[in-house]
Amino acid sequence: MSETAVATLIDGAASAFTFGCDYNPEQWSPETWLEDARLMNEAGVTLVALNIFGWAQLEPVRGSYDFEALDTIIELLHDHGIGINLGTATSSPPPWFSADYPESLPTMADGTTRAFGGRQAFCPSSPAYREHSLALVEKIAERYGAHPAVRLWHVSNEIGCHNAHCYCDTSAVAFREWLKVKYGRIDDLNDAWGTSFWSQRYAAWEHIQTPRLTVSTGNPGQALDFMRFSSDELLEHYKAEQAILRKHSAAPVTTNFMVTAHIRNQDYWAWAPHMDVIANDHYLDHRLGDARAELSFAADATRGLAGGRPWMLMEQATSAVNWQPLNIAKAPGEMIRNTLSHVARGADGISFFQWRASLQGSEKFHSAMLPHAGTDSTVWREVVELSGILQKLAEVTGSVVEADVAIVFDWQAWWATDLDSHPSADVRYLPQVHAAYNALLGAGVTVDIVAPGAPVDGYRLVVVPSLYSVTDAATQVLADYVAAGGHAVVTFFSGIVDENDRVRPGGYPGAFRELLGVRSEEFVPIHPSTVLELSDGQSASLWSERLRLEGAEAISVFTNGPVPGVAAVTRNPVGDGAAWYLATALDEASLSETLVRAARDAGVEIPVVHPSGVEIVRRVGPFGSWVFVINHSDAAYEYRTQGTEIITGAEVGTRASAMNETSQNGTLDVPAGAVRVVRESRK
Repeated sequence: MSETAVATLIDGAASAFTFGCDYNPEQWSPETWLEDARLMNEAGVTLVALNIFGWAQLEPVRGSYDFEALDTIIELLHDHGIGINLGTATSSPPPWFSADYPESLPTMADGTTRAFGGRQAFCPSSPAYREHSLALVEKIAERYGAHPAVRLWHVSNEIGCHNAHCYCDTSAVAFREWLKVKYGRIDDLNDAWGTSFWSQRYAAWEHIQTPRLTVSTGNPGQALDFMRFSSDELLEHYKAEQAILRKHSAAPVTTNFMVTAHIRNQDYWAWAPHMDVIANDHYLDHRLGDARAELSFAADATRGLAGGRPWMLMEQATSAVNWQPLNIAKAPGEMIRNTLSHVARGADGISFFQWRASLQGSEKFHSAMLPHAGTDSTVWREVVELSGILQKLAEVTGSVVEADVAIVFDWQAWWATDLDSHPSADVRYLPQVHAAYNALLGAGVTVDIVAPGAPVDGYRLVVVPSLYSVTDAATQVLADYVAAGGHAVVTFFSGIVDENDRVRPGGYPGAFRELLGVRSEEFVPIHPSTVLELSDGQSASLWSERLRLEGAEAISVFTNGPVPGVAAVTRNPVGDGAAWYLATALDEASLSETLVRAARDAGVEIPVVHPSGVEIVRRVGPFGSWVFVINHSDAAYEYRTQGTEIITGAEVGTRASAMNETSQNGTLDVPAGAVRVVRESRK
């Protein structure tokens, strides 16, 4: 869709944010519906997701449909000027389906079957699920496809969150068919999987099963292909629902991705081209070291999936969630700051799960726009305040984020890196990606997230963290970029295997050896508690290598540990470009120092002083540019600005603060916990 696609979901206006929520009216009485519609107007809600888990209400018994309640709530919201993000209700089948088709229940890797009673209790390859879910979608699309309130279609919900990998016999049949299409000949599959190892060579397709748990470690090639198959299987069902919706409706179609640290089941680079609008669900994960930084990474990654264009935050929480061991409530002002971090990084649509906090069910302690405490609450007041801020920021919609640095990130590499039987179980993919991202975030550098092999010519610096698995084509893109004058930083455990998890012989870092001008004979991982000292005063841990230089220069060498005197950080000049290699896991300060040095070497402008906890992100459009200054810290921050007007702001305990202020003497004071958005120019 166009860059203004998210904004135009409301009523065709090009300059407005969508602001909305999930709504589950089936949990409430019709009298409550009337109150909710009135309060939604008061809160400025413009788009409501309905019918996300409505299958049991619409088809309470097999083949018998009841749309009366859904008709009523759609008309009620439409009468109040609220658009509908209409769900297809296929995310969780009703009890009768599991009772009639017990073979459709998902099977785990240990061979056990999961019972009905949660959500997503179905095998993605189940023919019965495909038949009945698509029949339901046909009924919904026929009934509401031309309804003027329907602004967006919401296929299923958080697809693959719980049931992405089913290991049942039905899945095995579908897996074999997928493999036949991919490989054509079983000999080619044997070659790709390396089945000469451990007497695993297949003579017939029917011998291939899903990779259930074995008494030893399994075949990594089989595991990778099963994850690819599983992602594709769910995508094919999405496309089947999408085709029905498009037959009956001109409204855009999407689903809510889960670009987040704790879910990795779908290859969203493969999914993104099939979405009319890129939408993401994101919740702070307090089990991480820095949940706020992960929020920024997820927002940037979602923008990457959108091809740099605006996207939609389909779900977030106003405060606490219900599914972590300790569900921490957001501090006053935190929800607004976090939301504006998403906006700064490209979100033109903001929605929450959910509208009214549930009184029953496993999500009854999940926060909502309208909490259990009602409208006399801090959460409600902040929701209303946020709505007003977004209205004042309407001119920002349609603009794009400006970034000179890209990080290469890949879900398939994530799968491959985290398989077992590797040099160190402590080396995991996402922490290395986050480490590189956080180092740049802390230095005030805005980053785009790109897929391996994506064009990178427009960036001054490209960072490739621990890309263990990489194709020849993606390798060549990076090599051509550096040869043309670009700058790259590649970190350890990169380029080791191809897409089939086959080691690239000749020494490490495999695919990147020539580009980096180095060759490693052997990995030398170390215990995470061991500190490695480098010759330039930096520190590292986790990893070292028996590295030798083949054209590169040593920036630093190890001074202790198992490989003293061996290069730890290198730089290889390539024409007007340069390729850096980090042969160890630098600590936070050292990694930041090194990436900042590489960025400045590449011509990236970096603030001289950038305090921790302050985000500065610029969005640029044909009619102006805007700088978001978001101060998550406990101290005031003075921002030097070329702008003349602050179009909105927010700070703890203050409603509608800093509206239409002007900056003084080229500086702007951003109090602790506050947000300022500066209009730099407007044509």
